[in-house]
This record gives sequence, structure tokens and C-alpha cells, in this order.
Amino acid sequence: MPARPRFACPILVALTLAAPVAGAQEPPEDDSTPASRRFDPVFEITPWFGYRFGGKFDLDDPPTGTSSSVSLDSSASWGVDLGIYRDRDSYYEILYAQQSTGINRSDAQLKGLDVDVSYLHAGGTLLFRDHERVVPWLSLTIGATRFDAGGNYGSDTKFSWSLGGGIRIPMGDHFSATLGLRGYMTLVDSDTTLLCTGNGDAQCLFKTSGTGFYQGEALLGFTATF
Repeated sequence: MPARPRFACPILVALTLAAPVAGAQEPPEDDSTPASRRFDPVFEITPWFGYRFGGKFDLDDPPTGTSSSVSLDSSASWGVDLGIYRDRDSYYEILYAQQSTGINRSDAQLKGLDVDVSYLHAGGTLLFRDHERVVPWLSLTIGATRFDAGGNYGSDTKFSWSLGGGIRIPMGDHFSATLGLRGYMTLVDSDTTLLCTGNGDAQCLFKTSGTGFYQGEALLGFTATF
């Protein structure tokens, strides 16, 4: 009988030392855990539709020595965003966004002409997962803007960047509705010609006098995360 306490004491000491370690482990996930925290994501895809507004060119008119401007019509847009996660709260992204629109000006040369404006960017997004019902996000990308009027007109590509933000509404472990706003800024040097049919300035639709081309976009998408 006296031997039992000698074995019982070491067991009690071991259990006492193990208790803090067990307490430090993460509790098992249950239904009360926010959907945005239930697994470690690796990849995601977000197709989206939007409405794009803005897009004005400041123009030079060498024959008259005057300046004017021309704007693109506001219209629907669409795109897709691909993400590869760096960690649970940020990912690298590739963004493609497309708009087909007209020119808001009555010039005979411009009337009825359609222009495609597309963006191909790379960048990153931060997710703020501390909220239970929604997940705010912030995105910064850089890349290129492509202007294309089709027909005999050539296309032009310029450097651009974008800044976007919004919220996600989780709909389970792997799906979310994504809402947001994104602004685009394209660098356009003054005295630059755009959408030309030949080498001469007279054969170009635009000769810019400004330094930037700005557009904004409201979007609604569906995100699938894996």
C-alpha cells in the first residue's frame, strides 16, 4: 500500500504541467466560428459585373490652336479577378476588366464609334477578417490600359494603376458575394496621339493635351475560394 503514493505523485505533477499546454491549443471550430475563419484559403476566383463611369480626354486642335475635351459614355463593364493567397488575410491578384462604350460627342468622325477600354493588372488585396458578418477588403494594382476602336484604327496601350475597396458577404465556407468600388488612373502624356489609322496626326482620333485618364467603377461579383 505505501507504494501507491509514490506513483500517484508523478502522475499528478505531469497532469498539472500538461494543463496549460492543452489550454493553449485552439478550441475546435464550431458553427459560431465566422465563415471567413474556418479554413486556410489557397486560391480564389471572382467573376463580376459592374458599371463604369468617367473617362475624359483633354484634346489639342492644332489647326485652330484651341483645346477641347471628349468623354466616353458611362456603361456596363465586366471582369474577373484571380487570387493566390500569401496568408489568410492577403493575396496576390491578377485583374482583368473590360468596357465597350461609345464617345459622348457629336463629331461626324466620332459619332457611332465604339471604343473598348480594358485593364490588365497585377497587385494585391488585404482582407480584414475581424468582422463576423462582412469582410472589408482593400486592393491596389498596377498594369496596362488598352484602348481599341476596332476597324482601321490601331490600338494603344498605356501604363495605369487602380485602387479599390469594398466588402464581402460570406455565404458559407467557400463562397462570398463581393461588392466594391474601384478607381483607375491611366498615364497619358501630353501631345500623345491615340487610335490612329496611319502615321500622321491628322489620321488619329485623339491628340491629348492632358496627363491622365480617369475612370471609376461600381462592381458586384461572386467569389469562390478554395
